[in-house]
Amino acid sequence: MQDTSSEVLISEVGPRDGLQSVQATMPTAHKLRWIDALVAAGLREIEVGSFVPPKLLPQMADAPAVVQHALQHPGLTVMALVPNRRGAEAAFASGVHKITLPVSVSEAHSLANVRKTPMQMLDELRAVLALRRDTAPQVRVEVGLSTAFGCTLQGAVDEDDVIRLALACAEAGVDEVGLSDTTGMAHPAQVRRLFTRLRAEMGDERAGAAHLHNTRGLGLANCLAAFDVGVRTFDASLGGLGGCPYAPGASGNVVTEDLVFMFEAMGVRTGVDIEQLIAAREPLKAGLPGEPVYGMTPEAGLPKGWQPHSYRLP
Repeated sequence: MQDTSSEVLISEVGPRDGLQSVQATMPTAHKLRWIDALVAAGLREIEVGSFVPPKLLPQMADAPAVVQHALQHPGLTVMALVPNRRGAEAAFASGVHKITLPVSVSEAHSLANVRKTPMQMLDELRAVLALRRDTAPQVRVEVGLSTAFGCTLQGAVDEDDVIRLALACAEAGVDEVGLSDTTGMAHPAQVRRLFTRLRAEMGDERAGAAHLHNTRGLGLANCLAAFDVGVRTFDASLGGLGGCPYAPGASGNVVTEDLVFMFEAMGVRTGVDIEQLIAAREPLKAGLPGEPVYGMTPEAGLPKGWQPHSYRLP
């Protein structure tokens, strides 16, 4: 039986994962207004950008300025993605509270994404952790294991390889290791099985977020499967914006609005005001005119008699 008395943390990744996956570059002023609207809706953790060379991802060139603005919001965990030690150095200097490193289980994806093998990324991770120890010990470091559920370049990914790499990251000293369905290939039975193994091997404290995509329409089902086995942190993107530019055919992050509705309808607290969350789509659309945004809940509207934390689906 599901524990519906608990709370979950929704980590909004649209300002990073979403924006890096579209061709247009959202102007900085629009990014700041969008982040303000997300905070106003009650989101407590936002991945606001990534520290990568601007020539590779011009959409992220303003990451330091975006971090500085986001830090003005008390109670918000400001997070950024970094691919290597150099990116971590810039992120630490900006004042972020948390960084995440993508470490791919698939060698083919790892080479396409960060131009390093998984083992070379482990070395990079150790260098980042040494830098953290010396310069920014207050910053949390998490690893998202990319292509944990399959790879569009390599195909199937061995689950034993996923667990081995997760344990190697934990041994290196990261705070959390999450699993990412980078390519949208996961299904609920696989999600349940792999997160159960991860939590058994690493414990509840270090087994991190579920980053799941809706590429084949299974995003919410996969999130529910992860919730059923104890996961309490979920990445999502407003309007379903994003995917992975280095995984052909992968698209569609889990829609934050739909995920919040699902949990709140179940009586699981998210801390997010869904009406204000839906309103946060407006600054997103203003900053990316013409870019499609998705979500069943915003299109259908909230059910008659909807009250947060108390509404139950029949």
